[in-house]
Amino acid sequence: MKIIKKFFLLFVLFLAVLPDLQAQTPVTKPIRLAIAGVTHGHTPFFLGRKNKTDFQLVGVFETNKTLALNTAKKYGFDPKLIYNDLGRMLDSVKPEAVVAFGSIFEHMAVVEACAPRGIHVMVEKPLATNMVHAKKMKDLADKYHIYLLTDYETSWYATTAKSFQLVNDSNFVGTLRKVVIHDGHQGPKEIGCDKVFLDWLTDPIQNGGGALIDFGCYGANLMTYLQKGQEPVSVTAVTQHFKPEVYPKVEDEATIIVTYPDAQCIIQASWNWPFGRKDMEIYGNSGYIIAQNNKGMLLRNKTMKAELSTQVTAKDIAVYEDPFNYFADVLNGKVKMSKYDLYSLDNNMIVVKILEAARESAKTGKAIMLKK
Repeated sequence: MKIIKKFFLLFVLFLAVLPDLQAQTPVTKPIRLAIAGVTHGHTPFFLGRKNKTDFQLVGVFETNKTLALNTAKKYGFDPKLIYNDLGRMLDSVKPEAVVAFGSIFEHMAVVEACAPRGIHVMVEKPLATNMVHAKKMKDLADKYHIYLLTDYETSWYATTAKSFQLVNDSNFVGTLRKVVIHDGHQGPKEIGCDKVFLDWLTDPIQNGGGALIDFGCYGANLMTYLQKGQEPVSVTAVTQHFKPEVYPKVEDEATIIVTYPDAQCIIQASWNWPFGRKDMEIYGNSGYIIAQNNKGMLLRNKTMKAELSTQVTAKDIAVYEDPFNYFADVLNGKVKMSKYDLYSLDNNMIVVKILEAARESAKTGKAIMLKK
């Protein structure tokens, strides 16, 4: 009897402190999120996420009604979420965040609509097609205190995070001197991108260019990250048109040389690789790092007798392998971005500056000086 009475008293005590325990461990509610456009080939990256509770889809803006309805059917969301007017959608469903999956040129219109309403935005790479758009977007983000992130596939790579650590925290390569970055594939048409994606991806206005913009942005983003936000001295670029019958309006091959006071970066962007690739070579005065893909690395420095081949995963280095989970944690205050972070606005302003200078250099045949 005494045991039962003691158990009862403990149970009553537990019920008394339960509200305090619950207050100490609040449940994070899903962030109300809307999608602006579904013409981008990366739209499935978000709509295809399964069993995720960080976001609640509350609205989809798309002017192409057939595409919007087909997308709803494919991914199983309610067609009633679809709107053909961005402002009306934002005012009706009141999202806390928006992911832009339209053309790069359309990014500015999304930020113009979202920023005054206090809605945070993530766009697909790159941030903008030109510096006029980029500056206006930054001004709006700063004025209305919203987050404006840019998503790149290489931001999810464990090898990217490990490379930064080895260069900047471990001094593995010594003084950074040269970075060579290769990004691209056989071409968007060749790999099977659908017509609605191809229509703007191969348009010089809507995409800002061809391979130079589509894949040159990766190298500019990664080098800005490795350099901790340092701006380059000059940009020189050469573009070529190997497949004018396939891509009549834009270049399909680009090489960009970005120089710094003590280093240089060679960005090779192509719609002509025999296979898809996203890899990076980093050379310093005492070692090198070759990030072969998202996990494979080759390492060697002066303390080693031979090259080391290794695999790196999220278990070995802190990295978000889901960009939308990263976005949610930024909005929830769980992540504080540095100014030169891969997703950050400051980094991606420099990216657009590099791309715009590269486009001008390719057009004029001259190096574009960014610093005198």
